[in-house]
Amino acid sequence: MFEGQLFRTGRKIWMFGDDTWLKLFPGLFTRTDGVSSFFVKDTVEVDRNVSRHLGDELMRDDWDIMILHYLGLDHVGHIGGRKSVLMAPKLKEMDEVIERIHSTSQMQDEDKGRTLLVIVSDHGMTEDGNHGGSSYEETDSLALFIGLKDQMHGLAGQQSITVDQVDIAPTLAALFNVPIPKNNIGVLIQDTLDFMSEEQQLRAMELNSWQLLSLLQVQLPGMRCINFNKELVVSKCSGSVEKKFCCLYQNAAALHRSWVSKKMSMSNRRKDYIRAAAAYHEFLKTASEWLARRVTDKPVGLLALGVSAMLLSSVILLGLLFHLNKAVSIEGEANLLKRESRPHLRGLDEFFIVVATVGHAISMGSSSMVEEEQYNWHFLTSTLCLLLLREALQVFPAVRMQHPSHNERAGCQFYSVLALIISGRIMRGWHQGGVNWTNLPDISKWLELRGNEYVKYTQIVAFVLVMSLGLFALSLIWKRIKEVLAIMFSLLVPGLLVLKHVIEFQDNTVTSSGSGATLSAQKIYTTLMIISVGTIVAFPWFVLTKKNKNSSSCSISSSTSVPSNAIMKVLLHEIRDSLYVIGWALLLCWCLVQLLLQQPVSSMPISILLFQIYLIMLYSSTTGPPYKQWVEVSTLYYLGMVGHYSMGNSNALATIDVAGAFIGTSSYSTLVSGILMFMITYASPMLFLLSILVHISVKDVSVALQGSDSRQLLKAMLGFPCLVPLGLNSVLLAAYTIVLLLMRNHLFVWSVFSPKFLYVAAATVCIDVGVFIVAATVTYAYAIIASTGKPKGQQA
Repeated sequence: MFEGQLFRTGRKIWMFGDDTWLKLFPGLFTRTDGVSSFFVKDTVEVDRNVSRHLGDELMRDDWDIMILHYLGLDHVGHIGGRKSVLMAPKLKEMDEVIERIHSTSQMQDEDKGRTLLVIVSDHGMTEDGNHGGSSYEETDSLALFIGLKDQMHGLAGQQSITVDQVDIAPTLAALFNVPIPKNNIGVLIQDTLDFMSEEQQLRAMELNSWQLLSLLQVQLPGMRCINFNKELVVSKCSGSVEKKFCCLYQNAAALHRSWVSKKMSMSNRRKDYIRAAAAYHEFLKTASEWLARRVTDKPVGLLALGVSAMLLSSVILLGLLFHLNKAVSIEGEANLLKRESRPHLRGLDEFFIVVATVGHAISMGSSSMVEEEQYNWHFLTSTLCLLLLREALQVFPAVRMQHPSHNERAGCQFYSVLALIISGRIMRGWHQGGVNWTNLPDISKWLELRGNEYVKYTQIVAFVLVMSLGLFALSLIWKRIKEVLAIMFSLLVPGLLVLKHVIEFQDNTVTSSGSGATLSAQKIYTTLMIISVGTIVAFPWFVLTKKNKNSSSCSISSSTSVPSNAIMKVLLHEIRDSLYVIGWALLLCWCLVQLLLQQPVSSMPISILLFQIYLIMLYSSTTGPPYKQWVEVSTLYYLGMVGHYSMGNSNALATIDVAGAFIGTSSYSTLVSGILMFMITYASPMLFLLSILVHISVKDVSVALQGSDSRQLLKAMLGFPCLVPLGLNSVLLAAYTIVLLLMRNHLFVWSVFSPKFLYVAAATVCIDVGVFIVAATVTYAYAIIASTGKPKGQQA
């Protein structure tokens, strides 16, 4: 590292700013004042703590290197993007800091020697202010060297040149006359060496060449550049990689020796210098580019082994899903045909889901389809909803003729799907996601243009909708289970805390990282965690207690006159009630934490997602037996993916919300911030995975039960809800991994395909965590409630 080279040569280094430097290079700096960088919404104090040192430190002469790391401009970008109202004042502040340093150094140069001012930025930013991808806006950064020349006039009209960031370290090493960092693969920036003599410039390039040559010899053990000819021999370079590199280096060394030999005679000396410098530059650029590519070499054998494991996993999951669907269809089809007539629509939606999943997987082979994947999900989900709507319309006349009493149920199916389609269109217009069309107008941009007051009103309305819908859903069961009232009142506490936090602290333009905001967020986290875990653990016991009271008065569990299948149905009913309450409590808690973490303009989509869950549960509760349950669970999966993109996410790393990952954190923690960032990014998929608990509770699976075997009950409740998300995700994961392997040499492998693979891998973690929560919760509730509900022959 360059700083280490300076330290080892006895240079005194001072550092003010981001304390990450102090953690990376402990003991390297003589004087320090670190500023924590994790307060992403702080745009004032992080820079003020740096600038307050300038007056005194610039006047001192006991330092050699002073590093100033300003963070405010980066934070402004994360908060409001390029067009933030804070951007122009912050840029002006940085201009004044640079002018102050340059003016002071100019006055001191006569007495203390020349001063080099280097201004660099580590990245650019998108229009939204984020970074992390490989687009031009994100990688376009600045490197400005001031003080290399005596005269600065006339430089304003000069064109800038493009270099790699790895080129800065060897350039600074040459300017400060210290060794180049051992593993650096950069090339000297030629324009910064113009003030040196020709001898010094060639010597610097020679050292840079030696350093890269040593790295090449490590990567290519068979490379031996020996037996240099002392005569001037410049040959055309071809052959193997080893021979080509040796040839390029030997040409440069030969031309350098030629220049040295003509040192006494000035004939053609300038021409020889230009030829030697060009030869060194050719070797350096060729070696640097090859070493950069070498770092990213892919072990194809290991990748193929991983793909094979993924394919095997997909085959197993899909095989289990097929056999389960076949078994459930055989058990429930006869009963279903007696109750409803839908012969010609039996497999249309099922066929569509299979074709859509395969087609979507194939489409990932196109870089454009990866960049604009949200359009694919919107189309597929809208089409699936239209098929469900068509089915509801087709079934309605048959139900009215055969079962007039079921008219209300058929109408509920139709209107719930219709409302689902309308809400989906609103979500479609909330954010213009993707890469190429983010500049198009949408609802979120309109709200931001209207001002922060409109965004605040939208947040409050979204909060009211989330609380109202969640409490209404819970109230539907309170007449049967009075304990639900306790959960409803307990949820009001974090709800009011979130509302208070939104009103007092959440703003797009001012800081929300003070101790008050942090303490408020921590209270919300703690309260929601207690309610979530407490509901999962305690509520099945409440149901069990009520069940035991009823059993003591009715003696149903010990009566020999009651059939065992009747006991099983009673057990199923109690488990469904328990899961219904747990499911809606978890959904409401998840929505509240998202109202805290998400960008203010994304609050309304959270309430719309919860409304969509209510609609799909209304639809599922009226569709009867579960022979098509996997279609309904697939619909939940599709809606979760649509919501993911409607919240402003994309397949570019730049859309990840970094600012929200530090809400409620009083000190930096990679683990905590990573978890919060994951929760923000996958808010919608996880919300719909949690909704599977409610789906299980409203779905009648009694027709799928075979006798009174309790294992069949657990299988009927967990089979489709767990296998469908895992199966769909396994197909997409295996397919995209194959695509990435095939596209490993594609032009956009780093800018498009690799970021998408990170998202696919993270989505897999999300699916696994969500399915685990569902399976664990259902199994726990079943174990508690069924502990005294089994027939005597089945008790352990």
